[in-house]
Amino acid sequence: MVGKGLEHIMEKKKIRAIDENTPLMVLAGPMFVELFLNILLNNIDTLMLSHYSENAVGSVGNANQVMFLMIIMFNIIATATSVVVAQYLGAKNYDKMNMIYTLAFVVNLIVGGVLSLGLVVGKGFFMDMLNVSAEMKPNALVYINIVGGFLFLQACYNVMLQILRCNGYTKVGMYISIVINLINIAGNYIFLYGPLKHLDLGVAGVAISTVTARIVALTVALVVFYKVKIGKIALKYIRPFPGELLVKMIKVGLPSAGENLSYNMYQLVLLSFINSMGNEAVNARIYCNSLIAFAMIFSNSSAMATQIIIGHLVGAQKEDIAFKRVFRTLKISLPITVALASVNWILCPYTLRLFTSNENIIHLAFYIMLVDIFIEFGRCLNMTVVNSLKAAGDYMYPLFVGLITMWGLGATVGYGLGIAAGLGVAGVFMGTATDECIRGFIVLHRWRKKKWYGKALVEKKV
Repeated sequence: MVGKGLEHIMEKKKIRAIDENTPLMVLAGPMFVELFLNILLNNIDTLMLSHYSENAVGSVGNANQVMFLMIIMFNIIATATSVVVAQYLGAKNYDKMNMIYTLAFVVNLIVGGVLSLGLVVGKGFFMDMLNVSAEMKPNALVYINIVGGFLFLQACYNVMLQILRCNGYTKVGMYISIVINLINIAGNYIFLYGPLKHLDLGVAGVAISTVTARIVALTVALVVFYKVKIGKIALKYIRPFPGELLVKMIKVGLPSAGENLSYNMYQLVLLSFINSMGNEAVNARIYCNSLIAFAMIFSNSSAMATQIIIGHLVGAQKEDIAFKRVFRTLKISLPITVALASVNWILCPYTLRLFTSNENIIHLAFYIMLVDIFIEFGRCLNMTVVNSLKAAGDYMYPLFVGLITMWGLGATVGYGLGIAAGLGVAGVFMGTATDECIRGFIVLHRWRKKKWYGKALVEKKV
């Protein structure tokens, strides 16, 4: 099935037009499936590890939180690639595309390599900063050594995925997700319960499966890129080096990465609050995040699809159509997202038992999932509007608003309710809900006021 799907994609070599007539689900549908499969992958990892060792779950959760921080750093170029490619294609300015593709790939390969090395060298510092318990720390360090050491693979894959999506090939990520899910499930089983169980690799085996899957993902993305003749990646396209273009891309990507970096630093602070509450609180958060991810799928895929469409429309100088497009997305994504979060909360006393039989963890998680209904409402607003602002070239405003609300509301309210008021991990999540909702309404006001008009990065090619 996967092979036939990729062959079908490769047969279509013409440039795919993305404009005001592009249905949301044409782009969002495949990305929805892709995200669902990625979340399924993460949950299977968590499920398999939870039956192996609950401390292993916490170890991998803490390690992943640090690696998310690094992923944000090389997403500077990946984010810029999505905006620049979409606007250039919308303006029908095709002559610079190979230069953009090559520049994005090479820069992310270098940055990803440097950050992978830095993560492995500084892993002990990060674990101490998060107050990771003595029981969880050894496995967390092992996971970072293996997965973190090859994190540059994710850096390159993120760039390739953005290039494919902006050219209309959103189904590629979906098919790749199927492949890597199969690889991860098989690898986890082999190392934890199957033929190689006697090696007692545990978390290290799960890490090896993850790295193998990422190698395959990058390879498939590159093969499709060349087979459908989107463009070429070669050093000759960046000779002489396009410093001006790189600066433009950094200007686009840096504020976005700064916002995401701030968000993950803020999440690290919240995680340190939760780590101080004990291992049960840590595992409750991790299990809840596994379920919460499902409530985010539709809003996230819709927001990413809208970003691509907005980028093409702004590049084609169709700001008025782009303005209305965001509200069309919100009318669909908001009610569905809230409904998914509500169902998540209702079912969590049962679904959580897939991961654990610890009644204390399930009790803590029940209240976390209730608070998450409000978090998802605000997060849906944020993802849709902020992604659209970035696609239109208005990338500084989301950064400033995010810095203020994350630290001024999310962290302070989370500490005040979670620790000072004694509400525990649910109180920390209440801080996140406050941040997401208020920030969502602020950026929506920005979109309504049309302050982003005239901020396109390219002029329409005549």
